[in-house]
Amino acid sequence: MRDQMSNRRDGRRQFLRNGLFLAGGLALPGLPRRVAAEDHPPIGTYPAGVQGNTVTIGIAVPRTGTYAEQGEDELKGWQLAVEHINGGHPLIREISPKTKKGVLGKELKVVVADSAAKPNDPVQAQQRFITEDKVILMTGSTSSAVAVAMNKLAQREKVLYVTGISRSNDTTGKDCVRYGFRQNFYGETAANAIGPVLLKAYGKNKKMAFMTPDYTYGHTVTKSTSEYLQEHGGWTMVTNQVSPLGATDYTSYLTNIANSGAEVLLNVNWGRDAVLSTQQAKQFGVIPKMKLVIPYQIPFLAKNIGAELAEGVYAATDFWWTLEDKFPLAKMFVDAFRKKYGYYPEWGAENAYASFAMWADAVEHAGTFYPPDVIKSYEAGRKLKSMVGEVYFRKEDHQLVRPVVIVRGKAPKEMRNKEDFWEVTEVVPGAPLMQKLDEFGCKLGDYT
Repeated sequence: MRDQMSNRRDGRRQFLRNGLFLAGGLALPGLPRRVAAEDHPPIGTYPAGVQGNTVTIGIAVPRTGTYAEQGEDELKGWQLAVEHINGGHPLIREISPKTKKGVLGKELKVVVADSAAKPNDPVQAQQRFITEDKVILMTGSTSSAVAVAMNKLAQREKVLYVTGISRSNDTTGKDCVRYGFRQNFYGETAANAIGPVLLKAYGKNKKMAFMTPDYTYGHTVTKSTSEYLQEHGGWTMVTNQVSPLGATDYTSYLTNIANSGAEVLLNVNWGRDAVLSTQQAKQFGVIPKMKLVIPYQIPFLAKNIGAELAEGVYAATDFWWTLEDKFPLAKMFVDAFRKKYGYYPEWGAENAYASFAMWADAVEHAGTFYPPDVIKSYEAGRKLKSMVGEVYFRKEDHQLVRPVVIVRGKAPKEMRNKEDFWEVTEVVPGAPLMQKLDEFGCKLGDYT
């Protein structure tokens, strides 16, 4: 009996010794090592934000104002991603194979604020989320001006930020930060993808007019597109009409365009601004006298201006739902989104969903929510499955290398259903579209 009791005591002591050994961070051979919060010094909202059974993500997205429709579409994409991550949906497992239910076994929650597409509003909201909710991840923009402001907040507070919609070269260019990542493509890549298409369709030596919103997205998209067409096709910019965000009357701008002698009108406006300026261009007779081009396709634009006005219009976009015929993950996403929300997703929703799924993959591979380790996981350059094929993040500027989709507006008689506005004409590989690493002045900054 004493021998049996002694053996049990010896076994218990050995168990405790092994437990302490593992707790000290040295795993037995063949066992996975999970880094505990206390292994790292506090930084940002870590470890306070990950100590319970849940982690919180802060979303600031325009729900009012000129970009509200696009913002709501994004929000639906993020909400669906959270639901799928928490439930272990097969689409999430395709993008993030290590994700089972939740991220590192923790359930995701979100807190949401209206950014109104104004930089100060989301910064204040996310600052509150950091202080009160201890958010471990921030997202939302729809406006590149917001994305640039959020980049600065993320780097200062040491809380990861993944953009929502942001098309400016500056987001992962001169305003890049170590704590910021972008999934969608941007002005330079859009120009390099759609430029050859426009030259083939309309020829060389054309006169072009631009309508440009007065902030970083508008200026960088116009610059990249005009420079490509000038350099490669001999096109001439005869006027560039710059308007403030939220303009309602484009009379003066369209008068100048009508008198410019332009043959092609490139409308860079976004959201409701794009809808109003395009409709008024039709009323002024600028369209169809001039060919209309949308260098970066705006979610819901075709729906709002009508198929007749969108017919024949070339645009660059991140995603269009008919890609379900080409990519299996696109079909999985479109089916799930339609089932939940009752309409075909626009690219803002797809982009939002992918950004959370890819963040989950980065965290799972890091084995910890500790921000510097998650950042390094992103920077490892893993090839990721996506709704548009294989993609990866560039270590040097935190930009996702991904294809650009070229679409052309369908004639009403060609539409398969009431949401079938665009024909996908080409899916352009992303890597050749990227600028040189030092071209836009990216300096990522520190991990800590």
